[in-house]
Amino acid sequence: MDVYARYSPAIRDYIYRSGWDTLRAVQSAAGDVLFGTDAHLLLCASTASGKTEAALFPIITLMQEQPPTSIGCLYIAPLKALINDQFLRLNDVCAECNIPVWHWHGDVSDREKKRLMRRPSGILQITPESLEAMLFNRHAHVASLFGDLRFIVIDEIHAFLRGDRGGQALCLIERLSRAAGVNPRRVGLSATVGDPDSVGEFLAAGTKRRTIIPRIQSTPIKWRLSMQHFFNNGPQATDTDQSTADSAPKPAVEVSDSTADLLPVDEQPTDTAPVVADPGLAYIFEHTRGRKCLIFSNSREECETVTATLRRYCEARHEPDRFLIHHGNLSYSIRRQAEERMRQSEAALTVCTTSTLELGIDIGRLERAFQIDAPATVSSFLQRMGRTGRRGAPAEMWFVMRENHTEPRALLPETIPWELLQGIAVVQLYLEDRWVEAPHKRRLPYSLLYHQTMATLASGGEMLPPELAARVLTLPPFRNVSQDDFRTLLLHLLEIDHIQRTDRGGLLIGLAGERVVNDYKFYAVFRENEEYTVRCDSEELGTIVKPPPVMSKIAIAGHVWEVEEVDYKHHIVYCHRVGGVVHAYFGEEPGDIDNRVLERMRLLLLQTDSYAYLLPNAVARLADTRRLAARAGLGLRPLVPLGGDMYSLTPWLGSYAFLALERFLRLRCATHLGLSKDFDSFRPYYMRFTMQVPSADFYRILREEIARPLDPMDLLYPNEIPIFDKYDETLPASLTRKGFAYGVLDVDTMKQWIMVLPD
Repeated sequence: MDVYARYSPAIRDYIYRSGWDTLRAVQSAAGDVLFGTDAHLLLCASTASGKTEAALFPIITLMQEQPPTSIGCLYIAPLKALINDQFLRLNDVCAECNIPVWHWHGDVSDREKKRLMRRPSGILQITPESLEAMLFNRHAHVASLFGDLRFIVIDEIHAFLRGDRGGQALCLIERLSRAAGVNPRRVGLSATVGDPDSVGEFLAAGTKRRTIIPRIQSTPIKWRLSMQHFFNNGPQATDTDQSTADSAPKPAVEVSDSTADLLPVDEQPTDTAPVVADPGLAYIFEHTRGRKCLIFSNSREECETVTATLRRYCEARHEPDRFLIHHGNLSYSIRRQAEERMRQSEAALTVCTTSTLELGIDIGRLERAFQIDAPATVSSFLQRMGRTGRRGAPAEMWFVMRENHTEPRALLPETIPWELLQGIAVVQLYLEDRWVEAPHKRRLPYSLLYHQTMATLASGGEMLPPELAARVLTLPPFRNVSQDDFRTLLLHLLEIDHIQRTDRGGLLIGLAGERVVNDYKFYAVFRENEEYTVRCDSEELGTIVKPPPVMSKIAIAGHVWEVEEVDYKHHIVYCHRVGGVVHAYFGEEPGDIDNRVLERMRLLLLQTDSYAYLLPNAVARLADTRRLAARAGLGLRPLVPLGGDMYSLTPWLGSYAFLALERFLRLRCATHLGLSKDFDSFRPYYMRFTMQVPSADFYRILREEIARPLDPMDLLYPNEIPIFDKYDETLPASLTRKGFAYGVLDVDTMKQWIMVLPD
């Protein structure tokens, strides 16, 4: 098919004026599917490959040819900022095609929303949470809003694959389709999909259409990649006293995405950090001046500390502040200001961020990304790398691995640079195997079941139990939930007054349930901390958890503030700005590291391979770690004696298999092994404990115990209620325990690991 000729005249004019010589492969492939079939479409192509245009140009063309009588295309994205960015990108081309583009979230004015309600049409951009609110609050209008919906586009679909948020998105699509009486085609977009077939199944869940996944031959992509290691104080791994600049004469290599060619690239510092600066942050400071960069941290707390520290270096050098900050706890105005300043083409600024800028928000052409320590997933690494190097330049990422020197009497596992090993493993898994994490399939998502049960009742009104079960249990995420489990949930909700029974036997939202569903936080299925808004005069800075006492200092928005007053009733912290650096706290951010990442880390210790992107400190630290591991047998055998009756166990298992093994040892094997209460777990890397049997008996006992029948429920402590998802505390205890045992613990992988233990 000549896809270009099939486009509408307005689209062809837009392409001509934009100076495109030809369509990209992804655009031709998308056009073939959307114009030539009625199937769903999954587009997997690299960042900045034109996926958005590839999907929307055919959709806009089809909508021009047969204008829908309602919203014709629903565009779902994981972030409001991404929607705002795409809204700006789409406006011009859609205006020329006479296709309205709307966006709907908390920052959109009521006036704009009323305009859409009066004249539903065109493309609506929305987050899952805002769509939940729309179905909840405007249920009577769903048919008029979406009665002729043709397409649903899910952007950054990989962001929905590993938690309840993806299940919620599928439920929302199904509930909307039923209420409006439509069967729209679905289009998924992503640059980082590890198992396209599984993602295609996810996209088509609950429908009778197939998903077509074009195998697009991508052009070779070159990366500029480096990884450096720093001890936070004292001598570095190279055992020299040279400056940061002198220790890294070649701070990057070019890595081709299709070959193994590695080309060194010289890079000199453009600034000088204070003499007493933190070595790793000094390295970043000295290589960001005059460039537009991103600095990725793995937590909001670290992001705040890094920003405040780099700003102090600017002050110490009497230089203008060139560092911005962007993360999810900051106010909308601060995040938007960072985005707008970075979009300015002349701005040589650096923004310190977390996952909020991991996705495709447009902040201009970025030259370089820094990653502090290892990301938890290959997917995250690729997303962050892909933020740089557009318009023909290679993507560029500099890893900065930071570590404290251990005490002289530290035990073996404490001396291992886990972040360095994990960073190398993440890179190598993609370079060697093009491996990316597959969707995380939760078998029993009871927290989401509660949420969708309450949402269905709240929006649909009174229902008899069989009708409610028919509506909820047929939603795609609940195919493994039994009628008995659903009955258990409903009986419990009746007991706690989240639902109530009417005289005719129907079910309604109860008084206690009304307080839950009428709270705006109900629309989100991810857990939220109890947050306090931080204000300085009239300016809102963002939110924090666990507000400190008056006169204490807090870190937010890249600065330090002193608390003047805490309004506990209204959850407001009033403060004024002061100097210095303090540690921030925004709540727990759990990691989810795959088994493949840990296994690749193990292989690193057994191999002698060198990696051209490692810089001198990292090379030296890896070599030292390999020598240490070889002497102790770490990587060859999981159990390593530490002296006396103390051992370390390094299973090289992912987060949830590691957690299952830890519980298996404590609950099934503790008596046979003679384990003491002195049992420490450093998930997902190693456990340290004392036991009364020799190592040979350890392996034998584990094999014997795993040969006995094992129900995942056996790996819960007596009376334990493991809170893992947002509404676990609201569920009956039996379902919370069952959901954790069968949906979180990776018992199968743990069993396989034990069965191949050495004699």
